[in-house]
Amino acid sequence: MTRAELGQRAEDLAATSLQARGATLIARNFRRRTGELDLVAREGAVLVIVEVRLRSSDRFGGAAASIDHRKQSRIIRTASQLLQARRDLAALQVRFDVAVVYPQSAGPWRLEWIQHAFSA
Repeated sequence: MTRAELGQRAEDLAATSLQARGATLIARNFRRRTGELDLVAREGAVLVIVEVRLRSSDRFGGAAASIDHRKQSRIIRTASQLLQARRDLAALQVRFDVAVVYPQSAGPWRLEWIQHAFSA
């Protein structure tokens, strides 16, 4: 499986998990010059922006640790552009989550969900 296929499978797993919790998926891979939002969903009155990270181990601090201040700033700027483009979403509270996916060679992949991973 290529790196792109692995990433797509990780995003699919995170999207399925969101929808199973009752969220409505609004966008996948929302791209702007400032960056990309992997998943955008609505949970009631909350707009959930999800950064999906794929990691085979925690050896280098894990996936959540890889979302440094610079990456957070890019996600926040891109989320701001989404809200400017979609005025219908502007009244919602915004939450930034991280979905960490650990692929397994046998059996289902493991998903760790970190709500409120960072704030704007």
